[in-house]
Amino acid sequence: MKIVVIGGSGLIGSNIVSRLRLYGHETVAASPRTGVNTLTGEGLAEALAGAQVVVDVANSPSFEDRAVMEFFQTSGRNLLAAEAAAGVEHHVALSVVGPDRLPQSGYFRAKVAQEELIKASKIPYTILRSTQFFEFIEGIVNSGADGDTIRLSPALIQPIASDDVSAVLADLAVGAPVNGIVEVGGPDRFPLDELARKFLAAHHDKRQVIADVHARYFGDELNDRSLVAGDDAHIGPTRFLNWLSRTSA
Repeated sequence: MKIVVIGGSGLIGSNIVSRLRLYGHETVAASPRTGVNTLTGEGLAEALAGAQVVVDVANSPSFEDRAVMEFFQTSGRNLLAAEAAAGVEHHVALSVVGPDRLPQSGYFRAKVAQEELIKASKIPYTILRSTQFFEFIEGIVNSGADGDTIRLSPALIQPIASDDVSAVLADLAVGAPVNGIVEVGGPDRFPLDELARKFLAAHHDKRQVIADVHARYFGDELNDRSLVAGDDAHIGPTRFLNWLSRTSA
């Protein structure tokens, strides 16, 4: 089976490419670095020729509201049109848990728009919504920083290892389209402020974390449902504290 991974040079994409090649599939790592650009359409037709499956894990280089919306809409339209022309049989896309729960976030609004494009196309699809990656915790913590004080919501978060997300995406790519949404999350849920304290302690960072129910997460106030997966979600095996002990050693 020929599988094209859009964003195949990135954190998730390169992991998926390695897994699929190990399974024995012909796998193309498609990204601007390899001459495939979904924003301009450059190299798309050539990369998709003969492909049965496309896995889209490309991400916007800018999270500014207008830029991120333009990226996902333009990239999505170009990619889906090229897939239709190439006869692709399954479109797999990575999204984020709860994009419709945080309407003030430009990034989440853009992911909703991307999902709508996929659903409106005639290509069979599977959308995987993931909770926040362990690798992004540092950025989330720093988003609440003001000098030596960090204000974060005590709402629950269910982070997951990017490697576990990649494993699920690789499995979905070789399976039948579900024509719907699948969720994945980590095995543990933490109040966000508590997670931040654990992260900072592991990195010997002395900044103080204050729990604030009104602290905004990239524009929105959170509740205990905002950032967690549903009861029927896939659960990744890697625990946050085990990952933290390995990466902060």
